[in-house]
Amino acid sequence: MSRKERRKIKEKRVINIFFIIAILVVFFYIAFEVYREKKQEKENNYQVKRLFIDEYENNSDEKEKYPKEKIDESYKGYDVLAKLEIPKINLETYVINFSENALNVSVTKFWGKKPNEVGNFCVAGHNFKNKNMFHNLKKLEVGDKVILKDNDIGCVEYEIYNIYTVVPEDVSCLSQNTEGKKEVTLITCTNDSKRRIIIKSRECLKT
Repeated sequence: MSRKERRKIKEKRVINIFFIIAILVVFFYIAFEVYREKKQEKENNYQVKRLFIDEYENNSDEKEKYPKEKIDESYKGYDVLAKLEIPKINLETYVINFSENALNVSVTKFWGKKPNEVGNFCVAGHNFKNKNMFHNLKKLEVGDKVILKDNDIGCVEYEIYNIYTVVPEDVSCLSQNTEGKKEVTLITCTNDSKRRIIIKSRECLKT
């Protein structure tokens, strides 16, 4: 074998070695990048989980703001939407869906969204002397508390901010324009049934 041939074989071996080294370098580089990306993804997932955990822990006041209390789902054959409590007049009553017959059983949801959602939850009831009706609403004053409980959101406290009477044709009290707040409106008749007593309350926001 001539010197020239031996040199070509040697050069070919060197090229093959460099080629193998290059492949190994690329392989290890790709493997390192995959490892680094997986590590970063794991770290990101941890940070996201930690963020939600911290947010949940830091908002403990929000958790306690609406304590849950299981209420009955039916009352005298009617589906219960919420339980209404007014400590000032010792009233505890169920809110059921509105109908002429339902009004003779308990107070009813007359208009609005679901209980304790943003909007104006309007509750109508007869001015009967039954323990679960609205006969004593006339004793309420601005600043008194109204409590509404449901099985989805929980127990929310409202404070009365306005009391007035209207003619039956005036339905402005049903407006859902609450500027993003939660409100409860109580509606009943005056003793002579010629006007409607309107009691407006707004969610008590904890500071």
